[in-house]
Amino acid sequence: MPETYADVLIGRQDEIRQLDALLQAAREGRGGALVLRGEPGIGKSVLLRHLDEAATGFLVMRASGAEFESELPFAALHQLLAPVTGRLMALPPPYRKALEIAFGLDTGTSDPFLVGVATLGLLVETVRERPLLCVVDDAQWLDRASAEALAFLARRVSAEPIAVVFAAREPSRLPELDDLPAHTLQGLGEADARALLAAAIRAPLDERVRDRILAEARGNPLALVELPRTAGLAGMAGGFAQPDSVPSVIEQSFRSRLELLPPATRLLVTVAAADPIGDPGLLWHAAELLGIDVAAAAESVPLVEFGTRIRFSHPLARSAAYRAAAPEERRRAHGALAAVTDPVVDPDRRAWHRAQASAGPDEQVAAELEASATRAQERGGIAAAAAFLERSAVLTISPVQRTERVLAAVQAKLSVGDFDAAADLLSTVPTYDPSQAARADLLRGRLSFVRRRGDEGPTEYLLRAAARLAASDPAWARECYLDAIEMGLLLGGLDHVVEAVRKAPPSGDPVSGAAAVLTGLISLVSDGHPAAGEILGPVVSDADDEVWARRPSLGFMVATELWDFDALYGIASRAVAAGRESGSFHALPIGLAMQATATVHRGDFGAAMELISEEEAIADATGAAPLVYPRLHLAAIRGRRKEAVELFASVDHRMSLSVQWATAVLNNGLADYQAALKAAKLAVEYGAVGTAGLALPELVEAAMRCGEAELAAAALASLQERVQAGRQAWGLGVEAYARAMVTEDESAYQQAIGLLDDSTLVVYRARAHLLYGEWLRRQGRRRDARSELRLAHESLSDLGVEAFAERAAGELRATGEQARSRSSKASEQLTMQEVHIARLVADGSTSKEVAAKLFLSPRTVDAHLRNIFRKLGLTSRRQLRGVPEIR
Repeated sequence: MPETYADVLIGRQDEIRQLDALLQAAREGRGGALVLRGEPGIGKSVLLRHLDEAATGFLVMRASGAEFESELPFAALHQLLAPVTGRLMALPPPYRKALEIAFGLDTGTSDPFLVGVATLGLLVETVRERPLLCVVDDAQWLDRASAEALAFLARRVSAEPIAVVFAAREPSRLPELDDLPAHTLQGLGEADARALLAAAIRAPLDERVRDRILAEARGNPLALVELPRTAGLAGMAGGFAQPDSVPSVIEQSFRSRLELLPPATRLLVTVAAADPIGDPGLLWHAAELLGIDVAAAAESVPLVEFGTRIRFSHPLARSAAYRAAAPEERRRAHGALAAVTDPVVDPDRRAWHRAQASAGPDEQVAAELEASATRAQERGGIAAAAAFLERSAVLTISPVQRTERVLAAVQAKLSVGDFDAAADLLSTVPTYDPSQAARADLLRGRLSFVRRRGDEGPTEYLLRAAARLAASDPAWARECYLDAIEMGLLLGGLDHVVEAVRKAPPSGDPVSGAAAVLTGLISLVSDGHPAAGEILGPVVSDADDEVWARRPSLGFMVATELWDFDALYGIASRAVAAGRESGSFHALPIGLAMQATATVHRGDFGAAMELISEEEAIADATGAAPLVYPRLHLAAIRGRRKEAVELFASVDHRMSLSVQWATAVLNNGLADYQAALKAAKLAVEYGAVGTAGLALPELVEAAMRCGEAELAAAALASLQERVQAGRQAWGLGVEAYARAMVTEDESAYQQAIGLLDDSTLVVYRARAHLLYGEWLRRQGRRRDARSELRLAHESLSDLGVEAFAERAAGELRATGEQARSRSSKASEQLTMQEVHIARLVADGSTSKEVAAKLFLSPRTVDAHLRNIFRKLGLTSRRQLRGVPEIR
């Protein structure tokens, strides 16, 4: 007989069919995931038991979140993968090491998403023999690192014989599972509720009693069974106080049964509830330490099964047992568990138990928790590190040390997006120590930036931190001022920031790269580009300067402002290399997006699509939004109107300047000069560093075509200021053809072509030929015009710069020559991800290697390859190497 009649699957036929279909699809190699959601007692665990029974022929792997274990990183994942850890040696070394670090078997730094890739690889090795079912109960209590890895896994099994099912209590705060297919269990209908009640209570029931039970339970199966136990049938008949909630009624029913137990048995149950892993060896040793006669106490305990694993009949039974115990009993239980936990094998769990056993400050325990936080952070458990540090701070005696630990906890909570908790902790930080107060202001600035709300903007906090440090640590103060200027560039209000920085005392070594950048940016705002270029030019041209390693986005903007493409590409490339080396899935996407943007301007669209695809794969794996600006640049320069307009409409207001620049480029290519003029004016008028400068030549071109010669001349003058500040071939070449349009000086066109001829910026060289050819045609020099226009058309067509190529074709026709028809490339049918896969395979990567790089399963990669072969008319991987169109 089941523990309760809630185990009887009455009224759950639809859910059973859904789960059975998920299993059948997995048997056929079409894996999937499902999150069962619902209030406690609604039937999630019962459906999981049905799933176990229905999974004939499957390897079933189980894990369960535990309310008191949610601070231990990768605890649930370790539990799930325990049956297959013997296959770790089958994984490539980086992924094997990632799992070993996550499980505490090795030292080093790991990342939850790298662990997710390794988990997928491990399970793919497992399903070579039979399909796999992964069942995760009580998912609302998963530790954050496990939740990220398991959600990643669940999104990647569509081409594998793997089914992943989570059961999560509602309401719950587990955003990692939000984008997975889900089904919310509702209460039973009246007929099904009556049937379950009749099965649970065999005795005749007065109709009024039955109606009262049905009304109070509201269709919750476990409540239907537990309500009579809580109030008694007589109480039900006479009426009883309205409970706070169904879960509280259920939990009270469990408590009432526990209250009847002898003190020693109750203490044993408390110890079992306090130990989330359910290890009987640990429990018996702890019980002996507490003087409990284990054999007698465990003989007949309701709600708990003492076997090879200690299990409670229901998650609410565990929480009821723990909460019912007096605080002193809970501390005794944790103290005993800490004493019997091996400090070498499991130091973090021991420290956690010791912390729960502490009634007041304890520096030794606080230090152990801090050490646990360091280990958790290295293993990728940032949320766990934050929890350890927060508890460590509570137990710390020294005010200065307590503040240090609070600040570290805030840093960790910000890293995992727990902004409210970070703000609450920051409110407790004292301000009497200048260094700690400055760090708190820096964290407040970061919090203000990510939240986009608050009385003070991020720059105000950064400026305040710099002012606090000006006397005690001028070098650090300089870094804060530089951060404030970068923030001002990104968010606006740069003039105000620069004014505050100018009034500040000197801050450190005047010859360092950071000092030069700070001085140069102040000069840029105060004195203009020529003066700033003298200061910034040498630093920008050194892409290896440490200032750009810390602030690659700032370097990218300044390099663009000075039209220094080599620096632009170098800073982006270094950012990618640093992101790969560190394994940071925060830094790497930024570097990839910057490098992709630079590669677009170089005209290597295949390489750009590969970089964009990798960045989007990381975004998809981590649940972040992909960085849109490289796609904006690609769509604009390629000149695909439909694709570009759809993309422009999809981005939020923060990308408005990039959209205006992209709109100007797109419409100049399409010869819609009025639209290009409007967009370019908006981009230039705002004056954003980087974007405004890039929009100036588009404004010159559109204004000249629209008869706005004065506007074009003014834009040219602004462009010349920037270009002369940088004096790089990219800027000088673009300035030359912009000047040629305004002055109609033929030698300027020729100068532009000469300057760009030796560069890798083939898009700009082709545009220079196009502009020169158009001017020659208007001068009536058709033969000369044809030569330039033909060269422009061929170059633009081969690159895939479609709008400008069509414009060149139209100009050629106007000279009396038909443009060479360009056959559609088969590779243009490929998606961005397919281009990426094709390029990797053409370079010799295996499906497993491609899968690891793009966070896919090898079978998914093979499915993509079949699509690629079909679209390109190929039959083998070797043939991909001979397809120039994907290169």
